Parts: sequence; structure tokens; C-alpha cells
Amino acid sequence: MIGKLTGTLLEKNPPEVLLDCHGVGYEVHVPMSTFYNLPAVGERVGLLTQFIVREDAQLLYGFATVPERQAFRELIKISGVGPRTALSILSGMGVGDLAQAITLQEAGRLVKVPGIGKKTAERLLLELKGKLGADMGTAHAHATSEAQADILQALLALGYNDKEAAAALKALPPDVGVSDGIKLALKALAK
Repeated sequence: MIGKLTGTLLEKNPPEVLLDCHGVGYEVHVPMSTFYNLPAVGERVGLLTQFIVREDAQLLYGFATVPERQAFRELIKISGVGPRTALSILSGMGVGDLAQAITLQEAGRLVKVPGIGKKTAERLLLELKGKLGADMGTAHAHATSEAQADILQALLALGYNDKEAAAALKALPPDVGVSDGIKLALKALAK
């Protein structure tokens, strides 16, 4: 119903903003990724929106980018994941990170988001597989083959963070095997 709002930013109170559109003030809930990229109060801003109607409320959720809104829409389709949980997921990890976690089936990365337990994370991975990860097209930057996905999993299991593991993976030859890749990645990370 309401797909986009453009107006003057009146207030910023995470995770909510107040947007003045020609004299009408809209309260819009935004993920932190959008919140951090908002201009200063008094500046003009445009947000893509998702309008949610419940028995007891009518709520607007705003997003800076189309992939954020699309990810939100896919998340709220899942049983047990409401708008507040979807907003929490998008605040806890970017769309690219979410798509990569889904493509690589990494429940551990989703569990790190507040409010997401192991069962919910597994349900997200199952229901979003092929819908979000592949569509967002970001996973190929970090894992282009099954071997690289296995190497990435091994590095994460050894305690390296996402950035360290991804950096080590980028330095590997594209056709490296799993065991050789792990050895080379560990050598690179030890330096």
C-alpha cells in the first residue's frame, strides 16, 4: 500500500524515525543498517517501505535499499518470524552476510543475532535456501565452490572471524582442494 516515503527527517530514535511528508509525520521502524546511513535531522530522506497491518496496530518499516526490503519481505513470510525479529536480523547482519550465511547454511552466524535461537536459525536456513542467498548474488564473492565453502567452514570452526576467514579464502588459488586450502589459509593467517 505505502511503498516509499520521501520527506524531512524530524527525529531519530533507534530503531524508529519520524519522517515529515508534506505535513504528515510518519513513524517508521528501520534496521540499524539503514539507521546508520540516514542524513542529519532536518535533511530530506527517501525510504522504501513495507506496511504491516495487525489486529492491534498498523506499522511502517523503512529501508534504504531494495535488497534490504526484499530480505525483510522474505523473512516475515517464515512462520514464527515477525517484523520485529526480521528487523533484528537485518540490524544484526547485513543483507550480504545474511545471503552468505543462507547459501553456506551457517546457523552459527544467525544464532549470534539477539532473539534468534538454534531452531529459528535452522528454520531460516531451510526456508530461505534458494530464495535469498542465490538472489542476492553475494555469496560468490566469498565461496565460489564447495571446496571453498568447506575451507571457510573449517576456518570459522577454528575460531577465526568472518573477515579473517574471507580474507584468507580470497588469497587461495580458485582450484585448491579442501585440505591444501586449509593448510594454506592457516599459514596466511599465522603471519
